[in-house]
Amino acid sequence: MTDDEDRADAWFHALSDRTRRDILRRVLAGEHSVSALARSYDMSFAAVQKHVAVLERAGLLTKRRQGREALASGDVEAVRSVGAMLTDLEALWRGRISRMDELFAEQTRQQQDQHPTRHDRP
Repeated sequence: MTDDEDRADAWFHALSDRTRRDILRRVLAGEHSVSALARSYDMSFAAVQKHVAVLERAGLLTKRRQGREALASGDVEAVRSVGAMLTDLEALWRGRISRMDELFAEQTRQQQDQHPTRHDRP
């Protein structure tokens, strides 16, 4: 696997959980302490710390220490990279679908040429 594929796996794993997506939205809007984030969810502090750690390992947020607090910030560039990857995948699949449409249309034209209907006959 390439580094890009490993990074993509980490991004999609991190973003596959709704709590992590919500945490990411919050820290993209501004820096939050992990303890403040934990108060926003009906789960233990340790559980929120684990969600933050998954996002941090994926490179979607960064943490820094300020005294006793761990402060989390979203990494806008990493999120843009995820968006760019999804845009590339969309373009790839749109191209494939377009090519399949062309092939089906060609096949339909060939079948019509081989088996004209009564209305097409002179």
